[in-house]
Amino acid sequence: MSGANRRPGGGANRGRPRGRRGPQRNDAGGRGRGGVATIAPVRPEGPATLGSVMSVAELAEALFVTPNDVIKELMNQGIMATINQQVDFDTATGVATAFGVETEEHVPDVIQAATEEIESRRAEGQSDPEATTRPPVVTIMGHVDHGKTKLLDAIRETKVAEGEAGGITQRIGAYQIEIQGRKITFLDTPGHEAFTAMRARGAQVTDIAILVVAADDGVMPQTREAISHVKAAGVPMIVAMNKIDLPAANPDRVKQQLSDAGVMPEEYGGDVPIVEVSAREKLGIDDLLEVVLLVADIAELKANPLKPAVGVVIEAKIDRSRGVTATLLVQSGTLKPRDIVVAGATWGRIRAMTDDHGRKMRKAEPATPVEVLGLFDLPDAGDLFQTVEDERTARSLAEERARQRRAEAFHQTRVVKLDDIYDQMQEGGTKELPIIVKADLQGSLEALLGSLVKLNEESGSVKLTTVLSGTGAINDSDVNLATASGAVIIGFNVRPDAAAKRSADAANIDIRYYDVIYHLIEDIRAAMSGLLDPEKREATDGYAEVRNTFRLPSRDVVAGLYVLDGKINRNSRVRVLRNGAVLTDTTVSSLKRFKDDVREVAAGYECGSTLDGFNDIEVGDQLEFYHIEEIART
Repeated sequence: MSGANRRPGGGANRGRPRGRRGPQRNDAGGRGRGGVATIAPVRPEGPATLGSVMSVAELAEALFVTPNDVIKELMNQGIMATINQQVDFDTATGVATAFGVETEEHVPDVIQAATEEIESRRAEGQSDPEATTRPPVVTIMGHVDHGKTKLLDAIRETKVAEGEAGGITQRIGAYQIEIQGRKITFLDTPGHEAFTAMRARGAQVTDIAILVVAADDGVMPQTREAISHVKAAGVPMIVAMNKIDLPAANPDRVKQQLSDAGVMPEEYGGDVPIVEVSAREKLGIDDLLEVVLLVADIAELKANPLKPAVGVVIEAKIDRSRGVTATLLVQSGTLKPRDIVVAGATWGRIRAMTDDHGRKMRKAEPATPVEVLGLFDLPDAGDLFQTVEDERTARSLAEERARQRRAEAFHQTRVVKLDDIYDQMQEGGTKELPIIVKADLQGSLEALLGSLVKLNEESGSVKLTTVLSGTGAINDSDVNLATASGAVIIGFNVRPDAAAKRSADAANIDIRYYDVIYHLIEDIRAAMSGLLDPEKREATDGYAEVRNTFRLPSRDVVAGLYVLDGKINRNSRVRVLRNGAVLTDTTVSSLKRFKDDVREVAAGYECGSTLDGFNDIEVGDQLEFYHIEEIART
């Protein structure tokens, strides 16, 4: 197709009719309105050129069909859209395929150049001859109450520069300390949820993870979760064994527990250094930091400070007096005041830069955290930023990214589904099935994992990888990890809470629920062999929490409920959940508002309910109301 016949989005010249279908004829005698001869446009041969993001109207023009035709096809694919709705390239390609049209993607030059620049710069490392050694970026993780925050405070208090006592200290999400003339950057976002949420957005920030384990408690459930998140990120790990000063401290027991959890200490022949510390008494802090520097030396962390800055947004907020403030981590190059920055879908000129103590900065080099003023809107944590030459480029880049985000929000994330694992394998796109396994009891979990190991040995085509296993309810942390790793979540006698269910639905994460082990194994085996039968799938109606209970003369127990999410129906089935574990799966006997029988109750309202054959209900229990719908496999 010649350049003269091309237009943005792959359509025809602007003067042509926009592919309307009607009573027009292709012969010379055809007449349009007013008796003027018209000729229906004919789509040029070859693939249609589609934008990374385009409206339904633009897509219709590119395919030489009507917008209604496109809207109908989107509906056939389960997508509701209007004529001005933005769609991404994958969605547009699906529509084009339905019309028998091949496609090619046209990425705007400004987007293409910016994407290539930021990706190459963040990965330059040793390949750039001008790259120099940079400070390591460290995140501290671990179980609640094991001393993550206290350890961060101990490091900060013992290693701040002289003369800062009179300064203004501001917690900006990250800070630097200095030891032996070298700097270390700490992200003040302890916790694996924040850690993995940033990874899920494509922002690999951390170089080293410090796992805090209490010497008296040992390895706890959240410790195991943190280990899984660190391994999924593929970054080196250092264990800080905290509370070593306590009489109940048992280092040998903790080391054995760590090895059982897949973290092999160096003294056991592994590659994970373990440093004994006391954050309360500030013992072992220097030893820990020296190990951090040693691990950083082995990793040979480098970046080029001579180029324009690129990096990651750590956090952002609106200050009443200063406007939009953002904490940026420079990963390569040097950031300076007056630089024009594009951060995600916003941009601005840097008006001021301060460090974590509120002091003005003239420049921020690689691995340096900095708080900036000057962005027009709030970027998201995990957004990549880069400096550009002029405001026009910044505005165009930010606007195009905003369009992309709207399209991405409209079209849910494409993730691994158990239903189509075999098709993806045949296409060469999937050779591994990552799974997250949650169960109600440790015994059930061990039995499940043993069965999955045997299944892995049987399969030669798809490898099962257990990203995380544990007991308890499916939570937001599990969903974040599934998003980052592309995993399917398996729940055995456990369910997600309302917040986790919403997050999973938004991210299009596949969660499978089972109460019989061999049903679980058979489903996975069938999926791997392409023999998964049509299934009936649960659809959640709503969640409610038990706020009080009282017993009727009939001995039935009435649960006083507050509807948390969705709506609950008289005809729904219901599960009673206690700490995420399923106590019973039954039906609703009665549903009342005050004294009136009702068919449904929406979120935010109270009601009373009795359950068929179940009276062992307690305050704090959660009720999940659901129904069964048939899902046709395609």
